[in-house]
Amino acid sequence: MRALARISSPVGIAAMQTINVSVFNPWFMGAFFGPAAICSLLAVISLLSWNREGAAFILAGSALYLVGTMAVTFAFNVPLNDALAIVDPASPEGARLWAGYLTTWTNWNHLRAAAALLAAASFTMAYCLVRCQLRK
Repeated sequence: MRALARISSPVGIAAMQTINVSVFNPWFMGAFFGPAAICSLLAVISLLSWNREGAAFILAGSALYLVGTMAVTFAFNVPLNDALAIVDPASPEGARLWAGYLTTWTNWNHLRAAAALLAAASFTMAYCLVRCQLRK
């Protein structure tokens, strides 16, 4: 986003519009929705086996990923991308939208990254707890 912010708004808008169209491919969809499906399954499993070591961390990691990355993406980043998709890059409206888009999209993206990192930390804690339990 920093690189896109350094170029003129019509070029930045056009670049982001192209990125947002080209991202819809099987590889991206698998990488994006695959972990969400796994986290959904893990959340159910952790609830069904709540007494097992690490279940709380598995549930927390799943919730962090599903809410912090998936829900944020669909509630905030996708609507920003959709608004950008229909604007004329060379228009004054496009320039106004772009100025706010850069900051807002990046802030939500940072939140998604932090949530994914915390989810990974929770899953790591669950793994460590289970691993320690197996060694006993």
